[in-house]
Amino acid sequence: MNNLPQVKVGIVAVSRDCFPESLSVNRRKALVKAYADKYGMDGIYECPVCIVESEIHMVQALEDIKKAGCNALCVYLGNFGPEIAETLLAKHFDGPAMFIAAAEETQNDLVGGRGDAYCGMLNASYNLKLRNIKAYIPEYPVGTAEECADMINEFMPIARAIVGLSDLKIISFGPRPLNFLACNAPIKQLYNIGVEIEENSELDLFEAFKKHDGDERIPAKVKEMEAELGEGNMKPEVLPKLAQYELTLLDWIEAHRGYRKYVAIAGKCWPAFQTQFGFVPCYVNSRLTGMGIPVSCEVDIYGCLSEFIGTCVSQDAVTLLDINNTVPADMYNESIKDKFNYTHNDTFMGFHCGNTNTKKLSFCSMKYQMIMARTLPEEVTQGTLEGDIIPGDITFYRLQSTADCKLRAYIAQGEVLPVATKSFGSIGVFAIPEMQRFYRHVLIEKNYPHHGAVAFGHFGKALYEVFKYIGVPVEDLNYNQPKSLPYPTENPFA
Repeated sequence: MNNLPQVKVGIVAVSRDCFPESLSVNRRKALVKAYADKYGMDGIYECPVCIVESEIHMVQALEDIKKAGCNALCVYLGNFGPEIAETLLAKHFDGPAMFIAAAEETQNDLVGGRGDAYCGMLNASYNLKLRNIKAYIPEYPVGTAEECADMINEFMPIARAIVGLSDLKIISFGPRPLNFLACNAPIKQLYNIGVEIEENSELDLFEAFKKHDGDERIPAKVKEMEAELGEGNMKPEVLPKLAQYELTLLDWIEAHRGYRKYVAIAGKCWPAFQTQFGFVPCYVNSRLTGMGIPVSCEVDIYGCLSEFIGTCVSQDAVTLLDINNTVPADMYNESIKDKFNYTHNDTFMGFHCGNTNTKKLSFCSMKYQMIMARTLPEEVTQGTLEGDIIPGDITFYRLQSTADCKLRAYIAQGEVLPVATKSFGSIGVFAIPEMQRFYRHVLIEKNYPHHGAVAFGHFGKALYEVFKYIGVPVEDLNYNQPKSLPYPTENPFA
């Protein structure tokens, strides 16, 4: 995936000048060794030029980690720490920052060897708030060298997402289809979190597509698609058009990324797309998403933004699905009840026409879009990728700006069950604990659209921190709460 940032965390130790500097030096060395022993040295850099005790040291450290190519920062309190210099370090660093602190090592060295970083972290957090500086502070930010190494490793996906967002451009084509007001996309919050957007007409895209008629790269791209689809290549006649469209998008990205390193696409796919282009773009969307370039359907701008965040966090393909339909009672009774610890209302089907990457499907066939073909000639609806989504852990989530430009997000961990869907499209039987209550008191109550992003694994912890870091208020950061924790809108007498 070439569309994702590589994170390099600069580890800078700090020291209060009335504490022994050697405490911070030795603890920094121990931290770096612990990280290298467990995770290797890739992705971290030990700042050797100084222990930061003053503003002058802060400038020296900043210059050093910048020269080393660091795009994320770990401020490590080896002792109490200088609250001004250490917070200025985060203020002037251009990238995500975390703060962690050293625990005391032994009862045999609590005089000259006591660092008081436990106390210093309180002052550091207070000063960060005073200066309105964003920083990631782990759930319990004080630990041994090994524990702090684990904290840095947990920071990596968070930092990757923050760095990615700071250099992301979303390219959209066309307004949302009629009756698609739910996926509203006020762009103000995109700018607030550092994301650029380029909005285009689908007519611009159609013109670019026509200019790729006869492109000499089409046959090679068709062969790629044939190899990927294998026996699922049910509509080989449409592959040249799909190859032409994929080349159009890839060339558009390179011509329009501008000064941004990373790109995501919010694409149009109906109502006029099929009749004019002569196919549907689902399979191509799935392929680009597999390359690390998320492509959302139906010009869902915050959907593709959500997908990009999940791609950064998971370093894997994600997908965008409708929270679509209930699981029939007979399917639940036959395939789920007494086999899995979920009630009927914990389950639902996640579906989209065919945008999920082949690697995330148990089996797949490239077919026509059945819903569209009810009112259109079948041949112009070819290009969907159909199959059951692979069973396993998932995280269902979305970042959204409300119509009045307020950031809001939800995260719910669950799984795709190994149950045959007996349906069409890219689809799976999903199970999320307390989905019934989550559906009513988060998705409905907070006016979320029907599209949700899906990451393949449990990434709720990292996503929660990313959303907090970019400014989602904690009261608008929703999750599937257990029964013991009622929602504010939940009727206590129900």
